[in-house]
Amino acid sequence: MAQRINEIEIKTRQVNLSITGMTCSSCVGSIEKALNKIPGVRAAVNLAMESAHVIAPLNISEEDLIAAINSAGYKATSFKGERESFEKSTRLGIRLFVTLLFSLPVLLISMIDELHKSIDKYLLNFIDYFNKNLSGANIDFEISNPVAPASTWLVLALSVFVVLIMAWPIHRAALKNLINPTMDTLVSLGSLISLGWSVYAAATYKPEQDMLSIYTEVSASVIFFVMLGRYLEHRAKRSAGSALAELFKLSSGQVEISRDGGNLVIPIDELQVGDIFVVKPGDRIATDGQVVSGFTTINNAFLTGEAKPIDVAINDLVFAGSTNNNGNILVRATRIGSDTELARITRMVLAAQSEKAPAQQLADRISRIFVPVVLVLSVITFIAWYVGDFGLAKSITAAVAVLVIACPCALGLATPIALMVASGKAAKSGIIIRSPRAIEKALKITDAVFDKTGTITSGQMVLLEMILINNPLPNNSNTAISTSDLLMFALSVESLDSHPIADAIKFALEKQGVAKVQVSDFEHTAGVGVAARVNLPSSNASKAVLIGSPLSIARSTTQFSPEIVLAIEGANQRANSVAVLAVDGLAYGVFEVGDQIKPESKDAIQKLHKAGINTWLVTGDSETSAISIGSEVGIPIDHIFATATPEDKLVFVENLQKNGKVLMIGDGINDAAALTAANLSMAMGTGTDTAINSADITLMNTGLGSVVSALKLSTKTLKIIRLNMGWAFIYNVIGLPIASAGLLTPLYAAAAMAASSVLVVTNSLRIK
Repeated sequence: MAQRINEIEIKTRQVNLSITGMTCSSCVGSIEKALNKIPGVRAAVNLAMESAHVIAPLNISEEDLIAAINSAGYKATSFKGERESFEKSTRLGIRLFVTLLFSLPVLLISMIDELHKSIDKYLLNFIDYFNKNLSGANIDFEISNPVAPASTWLVLALSVFVVLIMAWPIHRAALKNLINPTMDTLVSLGSLISLGWSVYAAATYKPEQDMLSIYTEVSASVIFFVMLGRYLEHRAKRSAGSALAELFKLSSGQVEISRDGGNLVIPIDELQVGDIFVVKPGDRIATDGQVVSGFTTINNAFLTGEAKPIDVAINDLVFAGSTNNNGNILVRATRIGSDTELARITRMVLAAQSEKAPAQQLADRISRIFVPVVLVLSVITFIAWYVGDFGLAKSITAAVAVLVIACPCALGLATPIALMVASGKAAKSGIIIRSPRAIEKALKITDAVFDKTGTITSGQMVLLEMILINNPLPNNSNTAISTSDLLMFALSVESLDSHPIADAIKFALEKQGVAKVQVSDFEHTAGVGVAARVNLPSSNASKAVLIGSPLSIARSTTQFSPEIVLAIEGANQRANSVAVLAVDGLAYGVFEVGDQIKPESKDAIQKLHKAGINTWLVTGDSETSAISIGSEVGIPIDHIFATATPEDKLVFVENLQKNGKVLMIGDGINDAAALTAANLSMAMGTGTDTAINSADITLMNTGLGSVVSALKLSTKTLKIIRLNMGWAFIYNVIGLPIASAGLLTPLYAAAAMAASSVLVVTNSLRIK
């Protein structure tokens, strides 16, 4: 079975497409239906991002997917990110401006009586003047005065241009979706019916007729307000997605490589693993790699959410998208293209945008029947008014108002636009929301379960404490050794050892600028320590240096001094490792090495307590170590469980779930089962792929402050989603009956519809 699944995974790929022409959730349903008809294709369409996330077999090309979308009445292209969005915004702005130029005179003439009369008088005078000139020229022809006011025909002429020319994309989309009507269907019908009725009313006008019943301005104003709403909506969506756009723009287009003794600029697609590339001050690092020359500081804010400069030197790892602050460095490419950390984060963000939250699934189901229901309601409204003997004009007006006030786009945008804003804000803080369901899962968490190593602690051995004694035998001046020499002895010997404790000591001493000297007769004994002779540069003499466990050193040296004994006992109480430094048979120092608690761990756990969330520590480490670390960060002792197996962690989470909702935070393979079982799970970005793939949220920032931030962001986002959904439902529930009752003209109905979707988008921008 596992082999079969792997075969399927190998034969599929992910494709992201940009889509234009969508106006509501009905459009989403039409596109998903067209794509999912292709064998082996699974597609999720996002209205807010105007994109489709597709999992397709390798034998299905991108062109095949685009053709399927185009056949459904929409336009699809390869995903281009923010640049494409800007170009679309510009096109919408131009179309809106031209529509305004023609619609504004329509509104002014129709609504200002004095202007209406002045134009009529001017046009009639012009017709008389024109006829007189024809008569004077003996031309047997004249223009008869129109029965309807001349300004009415001027308004209709301007409206025809707006409705038939500027709104053609709307009508085209409506025609292509006759079977599955959308928002465009409502707008198209509303504007065409209004225009048709106005032309008919003007053609059959009688002098005693009230011109207010013709509503010549409706058709043009409906189109104008629809276009205005879509323009403002698109601008707001661009602002909502700006954080995501910044993530997409981090990738470089070109890279300068060092080859054959010179430098050459090549497209990033031509870069190969193993190539040496140049990173100058201010440049973004083109791909993941290892520094082979130079020293600098870099900004990893895109990865961790922290702008704190990080020192990098030879052999240090750097990541694509990071910014080089100062020095020139040469980097050997280790991962390229889709294998980079930036690409991995981008895929997770895009995948999250493509998945639908339960609230969105509900909105989509409602929207599929919403437009047909509105069409039926409009027909019923017309019949009711006409049968009620209110006249054809008022009947049509009420029916058109029902068509144009309905706003399924507000329902369609309520959830995805909020999720897009939240995902973007989170990504900038180093929080990757892998699934929109995580937002809803974060509500009412009662218990937070932490792993220890790599979660509460850094997961790396570091030098925590160093005690040095210059002379263990104060009465003997010949046994005195300076602190600088003791450090030199320790570094020189430990530099030849690869043990984690030795690495921690070596890293700390090198950072202090301690010098090294020549070493001979080096010997490493597993479980004991290292021994060597350190050759003094000032003389031909040498020192016998031992570094190892207290027990092994005690067997080879004189009795430990009280200071040494106290240092060892303190380290043991804290469950840390101890290395004793001995020179020529005397103990001169103690190095305490252990897993360091992350700076934000204690503060984050305190904040969880204030929020009413119980905290637990469940680790596979020893009881002494677990209690020491857990107590220091503020976890109650009775909430600390040690020597836990992966199965123990799973059972522990399941037992807690009997009385509440559990958040699990971990980083290792042994945490994967518990992460999957928890109501909400977070994995450290420095953890294993297994843990990351099992979690709902990935924390790229190493500090646990991100846990609190993720919970706060989720709560805020969920409130915004509920507010958006509530508004979208209430607006349509109230607006449609008002329009049916004839209490709104189509003009105001169109304005209300445009404002509704814009309100949903702008409300989502409040997420911080």
